[in-house]
Amino acid sequence: MLVHPTPLQGAALLEMEPISDNRGYFARSFCKKTLAEHGLSFNMVQANTAFNRHRDTLRGMHYQKPPYCEDKIVTCTQGAIYDVIIDLNEDSPTYCQWYGINLTEDNNLSLYIPKGFAHGYLTLTDNAGIHYLVSEYYTPSHESGVRWNDPAFGIEWPNRDSLLLSMKDEKWGNFDKTAGGLFVTEGVIHE
Repeated sequence: MLVHPTPLQGAALLEMEPISDNRGYFARSFCKKTLAEHGLSFNMVQANTAFNRHRDTLRGMHYQKPPYCEDKIVTCTQGAIYDVIIDLNEDSPTYCQWYGINLTEDNNLSLYIPKGFAHGYLTLTDNAGIHYLVSEYYTPSHESGVRWNDPAFGIEWPNRDSLLLSMKDEKWGNFDKTAGGLFVTEGVIHE
């Protein structure tokens, strides 16, 4: 497994290195030791799966509020998605910046998303499957988000004619940069 930096502080691309033969392949998709060697701490407590029937389904931008912030590793297991993260860590040099990457069933990439980041994706194909490893239990009372098209971030989503969104994702408010969001100071997350 290879670990590649992204333009956002603390986030990383994880790349599987398949060993192939006439039967198929074998590859590590997660290695705590390899992540630690790159300064990434990840303690998985839950694994989740999402399935999206239709292309142009947009889910996001989600995060959990302190003290239940979570690290995530996101992998597309079927089809293709455009995966997007936003750094909401107020003391980060990449605060309020976003990063997007295509994750597909064929490109062997996963996205490591640290605490204090909002996350969302747009399906690029019908029948897109996503697998999440998370470091915190889902806590509905601390679920939050920002709007997928909030001008505070200026995310450049792939051109789409119409999007399929949940009512919850349509109702997230605008983010106020001056009021601050999530931020990390010496490993402690505040709001």
